[in-house]
Amino acid sequence: MIQVIKIWFHHYFSDPQAVLLAILLIASFTILMTMNRILFPILAGVVIAYLLDGLIKNLQRWHIPHFIAVSLVYLTFITLLTFIVIILLPLLAYQLTQLIQELPNMVVKGHALLKELPQKYPLISEQPIDGVINSINSWVREVVRTMLNSIPGLIPTVLTLIVYSILVPLLVFFFLKDKTIILNWLINFLPKNHSIAEKVWLEMDAQIGNYIRGKFYEIFLVATFTYFPFAYWGLNYASLLAVLVGLSAIIPYIGAVVVTFPVVLVAYFQWGLETEFFWVIGAYTVINVFDGNILVPLLFSEAVNLHPVAIMAAVLIFGGIWGFWGVFFAIPLATLVKVLLTIWPRTPIEEDKVMP
Repeated sequence: MIQVIKIWFHHYFSDPQAVLLAILLIASFTILMTMNRILFPILAGVVIAYLLDGLIKNLQRWHIPHFIAVSLVYLTFITLLTFIVIILLPLLAYQLTQLIQELPNMVVKGHALLKELPQKYPLISEQPIDGVINSINSWVREVVRTMLNSIPGLIPTVLTLIVYSILVPLLVFFFLKDKTIILNWLINFLPKNHSIAEKVWLEMDAQIGNYIRGKFYEIFLVATFTYFPFAYWGLNYASLLAVLVGLSAIIPYIGAVVVTFPVVLVAYFQWGLETEFFWVIGAYTVINVFDGNILVPLLFSEAVNLHPVAIMAAVLIFGGIWGFWGVFFAIPLATLVKVLLTIWPRTPIEEDKVMP
């Protein structure tokens, strides 16, 4: 057994490049696990700067100087951030408050509809219906209790968000402006022979960069395309539901299924089985078909191809470790694992060493 372990270790870790990769991975994982809350503004600034860097490169291809390109992209980012903070977030908070206030009425209507089922369909007994109603009541009480308990903790959260709203944009600007300087400073800490680490970075930059930028474009486009038909037919909480539909693109396969429930329930409790209900659900279905069959292939044509099982496993594993951000970066992290398994330097195993 010991001999097998020695052969395995020699196969994967005899190359100095492999040892360097292992050290970098262990150090990065340790920092993220132990200091993620402390370093959140820096990590958020790095991610946003990485997303905006693609736009800067496109402007530079048109022979626009670096500083002017950085200034244009940064001003666009600040304008969008201002719109989100001043207009979008208050609107979503208002609609969420309305939805919470309307929730008891929805529950009452749901109870009445469930009580009518045994009368309309004699095959359905009342006992299972009563069990469903009790489960719904328990769930609603738990949701309300959780929201009330979380109110005292909102003040520190709001203060933290105010600080982050000032700190993160500043970090984004300096990351964009001084990208080369910062990268060269970090490279100075690496050994001179770090070609494998550089190869991993280039592979990840080419594949994951396209994926992350494409995912943001997908969220924005899906939310926008969803809002207009919802608002046109006067669906309640149109902005809130449109944002939820856009964010559902973060979790492949599962997100769209989960968000379908609030869309259908809100539309049903507003109109019943009237014409507007079917128009809204039809529009929502068309948008999902458009997203899955046209938008995703168009945006992610250069992204790596991962098996659905690998994607779901990555969502479960990294989501369990890092929560929301783990879910969002599940596919990029799964891609990193795939790239590492492909590029990892290996020493050939001599046949006589494995013979008994």
